Amino acid sequence: MYVLDSSAFINEYHTDEDIATIPMVREELEDESAYRYDAMEGSGMHIHIPGEETVETVERAARESGDFDELSTTDIRLVAATFELDGTLVTDDYAMQNVADKLNVTVEVIARDGIDEQRDWRFQCQGCGREFDENRDRCPICGSSLSRKNPSNA
Repeated sequence: MYVLDSSAFINEYHTDEDIATIPMVREELEDESAYRYDAMEGSGMHIHIPGEETVETVERAARESGDFDELSTTDIRLVAATFELDGTLVTDDYAMQNVADKLNVTVEVIARDGIDEQRDWRFQCQGCGREFDENRDRCPICGSSLSRKNPSNA
């Protein structure tokens, strides 16, 4: 089962495998891509709504990897749906790919190269330069904002 992100509809992704998505993807689409969604739903595309427990598992993994703030509610629920369906996530979104990899969910990319490695992001204060494992609104030391930092460049 291939679970489609909005980019699959936008880029006219095709497969002979069974496909699924979530209702929230339809809300992200406009024009031709929205018509593609409707046509695929009408021809048997499975519409899945993931359970809240699975959504919480994905949110926890996204917080651990540092991708949580990069993901929309739709993104999190798509990864959760793919996890529940034991499917392959079809997306070009790097943050989704990173969280999927953390959960051992297979990913197929569409128009871009996929991720090379799974990352647990670090967060660096823009004022004092201290690093933290998790994102916060402000640095607890000096009050400046934090930015996401690639751990392989540390």
